[in-house]
Amino acid sequence: MTFGLVVIAVSAVCFWSGLATAQVAGATLSGLVTDSSQAAIANATVTTKNLATGEARVVQTNGEGFYSVPNLLPGSYDVSVAAKQFTTTLQKGIVLTVGAQQALNISLKPGKVSEVVEVMSTPPDVQTATSAVSSTVDSRTVRELPLNGRDWTTLATLEPGVLSVPNQATTSFNANKGNRGFGNQLTDSGHRPNENSYRLNGLTINDYSNAAPGGATGLNLGVDSVQEFSVITTGYTAEYGRTSGAVINAITKSGTNKFHGTG
Repeated sequence: MTFGLVVIAVSAVCFWSGLATAQVAGATLSGLVTDSSQAAIANATVTTKNLATGEARVVQTNGEGFYSVPNLLPGSYDVSVAAKQFTTTLQKGIVLTVGAQQALNISLKPGKVSEVVEVMSTPPDVQTATSAVSSTVDSRTVRELPLNGRDWTTLATLEPGVLSVPNQATTSFNANKGNRGFGNQLTDSGHRPNENSYRLNGLTINDYSNAAPGGATGLNLGVDSVQEFSVITTGYTAEYGRTSGAVINAITKSGTNKFHGTG
């Protein structure tokens, strides 16, 4: 009986872990690989390399020449595409942000695979693969902008339509703040504060009242661990779910091949 319970518990953990990895945490790079006549190239090898960590992801195009690389960490990437009877194309300097849906279409020229064509000009930073209205608070803004209380969620008010609710309840013992959550209340285009969704590394971190996360002091610490976050106000897809207000989607810092820190 005990062995059966252990098997069920392990299976449940594996199941929910698989669901967790499907959440929106990083960026997605997708597009079409074609030849000079705009015909699709199937089975082309697309390699994305993170310049900060050196990590490379390799995918193949399908029969329509389409590829997709999900859950990429925010940062700069080099993207190379290789196929038989075509020269290899290397697109440099692709910048991806948290939760971005970036499209990158690449056209290959006939030639030897050993020949490499480097493309230095970066494509415009326009997310044509999604209709969501969003903005990104990058790592430099998070690191250098002065914050009252070091609460990174207050930086969401830098985006159009997002405001901090005035006259918020105090944190004293006789206040009713505990009834609606301790976090900083934000409103997006008239939505109630408990209609927003806060996500960290793909996991929902709303508190027990479905309001903003925060401790008894009303602050959400950890600004030094947050790399960047996006604020999606409208048009987001069903993969975010559980909300009708804004989506504040953050990702924590990760290690790189260079020493860095704050102090």
